[in-house]
Amino acid sequence: MTKQDILSRVDHTLLRADATWDEIRTLCDEAVANKTASICINPGWVRQAAGYLDGRVPVCTVIGFPLGATSTEAKLAEARQALADGCSEFDMVINIGRLKSGDVAYVRDEIRALKEAVGGKVLKVIIETCLLTDAEKETMCDAVCDAGADFIKTSTGFSKAGATFEDIELFARCCRGRCRIKAAGGIRTVADMEQFIALGADRLGTSSAIRIFANEDTNGAY
Repeated sequence: MTKQDILSRVDHTLLRADATWDEIRTLCDEAVANKTASICINPGWVRQAAGYLDGRVPVCTVIGFPLGATSTEAKLAEARQALADGCSEFDMVINIGRLKSGDVAYVRDEIRALKEAVGGKVLKVIIETCLLTDAEKETMCDAVCDAGADFIKTSTGFSKAGATFEDIELFARCCRGRCRIKAAGGIRTVADMEQFIALGADRLGTSSAIRIFANEDTNGAY
């Protein structure tokens, strides 16, 4: 797998609360130069970034981030505004407390409502695997697929842990090709990226992929 094969699957991410426009613009420039799948940024920067990129790289944003505990109505409003601002991809966080209370129908219906709101744009569903049991993860694989989302995603990167190889194996086994898979959080080496892809991840969410390659290039890895 080549460097470009991997970078073409990367959502080049900057979700820090203190990120400045200069940093967002640098993210955009890096994404264009490295032909990443998208940039992933907070909603408040979408309009400015979409205007700056002018279609060169898709803009992805986060909805209900990072806790997922806002109302469905608030998530819908956030998504509709981002859509109007030029967003192409949406990474929503499920209501984790509702899931753990056994209200799977609420979570599934919320995902379906978000998918209806963004239409043909890409919807990725963050289930925050580090807070779930394996049974809950399996339940969410079915819920995400049944609700018509495009991707199931492991993590926000803002909780206790990020993606694991075991979670991607579980997703691949339970989703069975009904939706695509995104691994996010804690990706630190080229070997990590290659392994996540080999196990079934179609996208990687990371703020450091380009830097990882730059460091490993220095060591003659690529």
